[in-house]
Amino acid sequence: MWLKPEEVLLKSALKLWVLERSNRYFVLQRRRGYGEDGGGLAGLLMGTLDAVLDSTSKVAPFRILHQTPDSQIYWSIACGASREEITEHWDWLEHNLMKTLSVFDSNEDVTSFVQGKIRGLIAEEGKGSFIKEEDPEKFREAILKFEKCFGLAEQEKLVTYYSCSYWRGRVPCQGWLYLSTNFLSFYSFLLGAEIKLVISWDEISKLEKTSNVILTESIHVCSRGEDHYFSMFLHINETFLLMEQLANYAVRRLFDKETFESDLVLHDPLQITKRGLENRAHSEQFSAFFRLPKEETLKEVHECFLWVPFYHFNTLGKMCISENYICFASQDGSLCSIIIPLREVIAVEKADPANKGISISTKGKRAFRFTEVKDFEHLVAKLRIRSGTTSSPHHTASTEVATTSNSDNLADYYEGPLMAGQKGSSTTVSTEALMTVFHPQDADNLDSKMLKEKMKEQSWNILFVECGRGVSMFRTKKTRDLVLRGIPETLRGELWLLFSGAVNDMATNPGYYTELVEKSLGTCTLATDEIERDLRRSLPEHPAFQSDTGISALRRVLTAYAYRNPKIGYCQAMNILTSVLLLYAKEEEAFWLLVAVCERMLPDYFNRRIIGALVDQAVFEELIRDHLSQLTDYMTDMTFFSSVSLSWFLTLFISVLPIESAVSVVDCFFYDGIKAILQLGLAVLDYNMDKLLTCKDDAEAVTVLNRFFDSVTNKDSPLPQAVQQASNLNDTKSYHPKVDITDLIRESNEKYGDIRYEDVESMRCRNRLYVIQTLEVTTKQNVLRVVSQDVKFSPSDLEELYELFKKEHFLSCYWSANSPVLRHHDPSLPYLDQYRIDCQQFRVLYHLLSPWAHCANRDSLALWTFRLLDENSDCLINFKEFVCALDVMYNGSFTDKLKLLFKLHIPPAFTEVESLSPSKGDDLSKEELIHFSQLNVSSPVDSQEADALKRSPEKGKEKIDIQAYLKQWQDELLKKEENIKDLPRMNQFQFIQFSKTLYNLFHGDPEEELLYWAIATVTSLLLKMEEVGRRLQSPISPAKSPASAAESGTDSQSTPKKDSAPQQTERRSVQSPRRDDHEWSFAFEQILASLLNEPALVRFFEKPLDIKAKVENAKTSQLKVRTRV
Repeated sequence: MWLKPEEVLLKSALKLWVLERSNRYFVLQRRRGYGEDGGGLAGLLMGTLDAVLDSTSKVAPFRILHQTPDSQIYWSIACGASREEITEHWDWLEHNLMKTLSVFDSNEDVTSFVQGKIRGLIAEEGKGSFIKEEDPEKFREAILKFEKCFGLAEQEKLVTYYSCSYWRGRVPCQGWLYLSTNFLSFYSFLLGAEIKLVISWDEISKLEKTSNVILTESIHVCSRGEDHYFSMFLHINETFLLMEQLANYAVRRLFDKETFESDLVLHDPLQITKRGLENRAHSEQFSAFFRLPKEETLKEVHECFLWVPFYHFNTLGKMCISENYICFASQDGSLCSIIIPLREVIAVEKADPANKGISISTKGKRAFRFTEVKDFEHLVAKLRIRSGTTSSPHHTASTEVATTSNSDNLADYYEGPLMAGQKGSSTTVSTEALMTVFHPQDADNLDSKMLKEKMKEQSWNILFVECGRGVSMFRTKKTRDLVLRGIPETLRGELWLLFSGAVNDMATNPGYYTELVEKSLGTCTLATDEIERDLRRSLPEHPAFQSDTGISALRRVLTAYAYRNPKIGYCQAMNILTSVLLLYAKEEEAFWLLVAVCERMLPDYFNRRIIGALVDQAVFEELIRDHLSQLTDYMTDMTFFSSVSLSWFLTLFISVLPIESAVSVVDCFFYDGIKAILQLGLAVLDYNMDKLLTCKDDAEAVTVLNRFFDSVTNKDSPLPQAVQQASNLNDTKSYHPKVDITDLIRESNEKYGDIRYEDVESMRCRNRLYVIQTLEVTTKQNVLRVVSQDVKFSPSDLEELYELFKKEHFLSCYWSANSPVLRHHDPSLPYLDQYRIDCQQFRVLYHLLSPWAHCANRDSLALWTFRLLDENSDCLINFKEFVCALDVMYNGSFTDKLKLLFKLHIPPAFTEVESLSPSKGDDLSKEELIHFSQLNVSSPVDSQEADALKRSPEKGKEKIDIQAYLKQWQDELLKKEENIKDLPRMNQFQFIQFSKTLYNLFHGDPEEELLYWAIATVTSLLLKMEEVGRRLQSPISPAKSPASAAESGTDSQSTPKKDSAPQQTERRSVQSPRRDDHEWSFAFEQILASLLNEPALVRFFEKPLDIKAKVENAKTSQLKVRTRV
C-alpha cells in the first residue's frame, strides 16, 4: 500500500527494522521478528507493539523508505503485509522512477518529485475506494490491518475502529475494535497471545453500557449466550451509539425486510460511513422529537436565544433546521419549543445585527426573534432561499403573538394548502367529526360538567392568546399541564392533529386522502375482508357506530390506509383506534392521525409480528424492574406483565378503559408519545400493588386489574350517560372505589415524570435486538420440533445444523445490496419456509457437511441432491428437506443410502453435467450450477409465479387461500413410505454414471482395493444377468451386448473426452441423449440384491458416521469458504 510520505529518523528505527534491499534512492526493510528469523523474544515484542500502538509500523511487516545520499532523514512511502506485495511496489519503483531520478541535479528536487509521484498514486487508488473519513491515511492503514487480520470478503466495509480493552475474565487485553457493516471484530496480540474475535451483528441479542466494581464503564455484548465486555474507550458514548446503529441496521436488513426496503439511506451497505450513521442518528432524533415526517433530514444546528414574548425573556436553546422546517427547543426541552414550517414563512430579516439577531415572520401575523446566532448573515440568506421570501415584506409583523376575536376558528391559522385539500374533497368523505354530529353541545345547558368544560376551553383560549394557535404555537410547561387536565371536547381533534405532527402531513399532501378513497373503493383484498369483519366490533355501544354514517367513515379510512401501506394493510386494534379518532376529528384528519400513529409514533406496531409492541413491552418490563422492584420480587415471571399489557399498548388503553376516560389517555399520548402510556401503565400497577402482591396466580391478578379499569371514571366528561361506558349500572355490585382518570394521569406524571424521552428511545433500541432474537429462537424451536420427528440426529446436532443453514442464508445477504436471496426470508410464512437456500448455498453446505464431499464429482452430487430435494422446482429448499438428505447420508440404513444414490442418478434429479472449463475438472462455476439447477423447470418465468402461489398460498396476492394450506397439510399427512418397487428403472448411461460415483466414493477408504474389486464384480454380474434376461425375452431381435456397453463405459472412465464445444453444449440438455430401443436397464431391486452379496460394500455403507467433527469444522470455515466464493 502506498503511504502519504512522512519523515522517519532512521537511527532510532534500526533496532526495529532489518534491511532487505537498497539502492541509491530507496530502502526496503523488514520488521524485526517477522520473516526468516521468525519468532523469539523480538517477534513477541514487535507483535505486541504492533497490536497496541497506533502508528504506521503497526500495520505491516514490510516498508519502503525514500532516501537521498548523505541524509539522515528518510521518507516512508509504502508498506506491505506480505513479501509479494512489497516486492511489487519495489519493482514498480525500479522500473518507473530510477532512470528519471538520475536526471535531477539536487536532492531536494528528487525528494519533491518522489513525493508528488506517490501522492498521485494514492489519489488514483482512492478514486474507486470507499474511504470518506476525516483522516484518509490513518483509515487506509486500519483497513489494511482489518483485511489482514480477519480475512473477510473485499466487500466488507469497515465503518470505524477504536482502541480498547477486551476482558477475558478479570484480565484486560489491549487491542483494536473494528466495526464494519456486518461484523464486530476485535484483534489483540500481547506477548505471543493472539486474540481474534468476530461476531456478526445479527447474532447479538444484548448490547448495553454497564459498570461494576472492576469496570467503571464498559460495553456489554451478548452473542449466542456468550458475554463479551469491552472497555477503556476514549469516546464510549460515540462507540456505543455506532454499535447500536450497526446492530439495528443489520437486524432490520436481515430479519425485518418489510421496514428495511423503504429505507433508501441504508439500502446499500457499501455506502455506510461513520459520519453518515451519526448524521442519521441526529436526524431520527430530531424528527421524532418534533414529530416531523420521517423524510426530514437535519441540516444545521445553531445554539442561540429565542425571545419568549409572554414570559418577557430570552431562553437559551438550539435552532434545528431541516429541508422544510425551522425548530427550536430550550435546553431542558420542556420549557419552550416551536416548529415553524418554511411554507408558513413570509419574511426572514436581520433583526438586531449587534446581537446577531434573526426575525422570522409567518402567515399568522407572528414573528419569532432569535439572537446570538453564529454566522447569522449567511443563515438569513439561506433561509430566504429555502422559504422563497424577500427581505422586505409588504406588511409588518409584531414580535408579540397576534390575537384573534374568533379563537374557535382554526381555519384562520391553517395554511392554504390544508384548506384547499378539504375544499376539493369528494362528497363521499365526511367533513365533520362524528361527535359534533351525534352529540352537539347544547349552549343553554349549564350543568356542572358543562361549566367545567367551558372553563377548560377558556383556559386554552387564554393559552392561544399568549402562545399562538396552530402549527407554530409555543409549546410550554403550561401547554403540558393543560393536556394533563384533559383537552376540551371541541378542541380535541384540532390539538391531536397539531401535537402528533399529522397537521404537517395533511398540509403537504392536499387532496391525497380523497384520491386514495376513490382508488381503494371497491378493492377486494385480505385487508378489506378483515376490515368488513371488524367494522361492527368497533365501539359498538356508541351511537356513531350503530349508524351507516360512522361505519362508512370507518370503512373508508381503514381501506384507504390499507391501500396506502399494503405492508401493514390492516391489523386488529387499528379499528378501535380509528373509531376514537373519527369521534373527534374529521375523516381526512382521522386518516392522517392514523398515519402518524402507525408510521411514526408507534413504529412496527401494526404488522404481522407486532415487533414494535413487543419492544415497548420489554421496555415496560425494564421500567417495572427499576420502579416497582417489590412487585418483580414477588412476581418472578415477567411474562405476566407482557400478556396483560399488550392490549394497553396496541389500543392506547382504549380497549380496557371506558371511552370517556380513554380519550384523556389519548390526549397525553399525542403530546408525550409512548412515554405517556408507559407512565400510566406503571401508575396502574402501583395503584394496585397491595392487591397484586396477595394474588395466588395470574388469573387472579388479571381479575384485579379488570375490576380496577371498570372503576376508572371521568367525572368531568360532558358525554351523555348513554355513551359513557363506566360501570354505572354495576355500582351496587362493585366494591372497588372510583378512580378519576385525571387524578391517575396526574399521579403517573408526578411519580414517573422523570422518565426521559431519550432514555425510552435508548431502551427501545436495546430491547429491539432482544425481541427479534427471541422471535428467532421461537422460530428455531418450532422448526426443530417438527424436523426432529423425521430424523435421527441428536437435538444438539440438529440445532447446530440449523444455525449453519441459517448462517449460510445470511452470508449470501451480507455483501449484496440487492441480494435475491434476501427476499426469500418472509416472516409471514410458516416456520419451515422462513429460511430457504438456493443451489449455490446448498453446494457450500454440502462440501462442508456431507460425508460424500470427498468425491471427485462432488459438485455434480450436490447439484443432483438439490434437484432431488427441490420437488416443486422453485430452486429453493428449506431446512427440513436439507437435513433429511443429510440424515440419510449419516444415519440411513444400507438400503436407504443406496436408494438415495440410485435416485440421484435418475430423473428428475439426474441431469448430464460437464464444466465449460476442462481445467476445472468436475468443478462447476456458480453460473453453471445455477443453470443446471434450473433445468427441467416446467414453466417459464410467468408460470414460476403461479408455482410460487401453489407453494405458498400467501404469495403474490393478499388473500390467503386457506384451502391450499389445508391441501398442503393433507398431502403431507397422507405421504406414505416410498416403495422401492415404485422407483423407475435406471438406463445404461445413468448406470455408468452411478458406477463412477461409487468408484469416487470408495477413493481413500482403507478397504479401497477390496471395494473396487467388489463393485467390479457386482457390475459384471448385473450386466450378465441383464444380457441373459434380454436374450430370453427376445431371442430373435439382435441387441447391443451389455458387455460391450460396459467396456465402452470403462473406456470413458479412463480416456479423457475430446468432444467439440457444440457437442458439450448438446450434452447439457435436460434429458439424457436418446438411446436405442434395445438398450438395457436395471431395477433398484436388482442393484440392491447384487450389492448385498458383497460384505465390503455392506460394511462401507453401514459403518457409523459422526457428524460432530464435520459440524465443528463447518463452524470455523463457513465464513472463509463464503469469502472465497
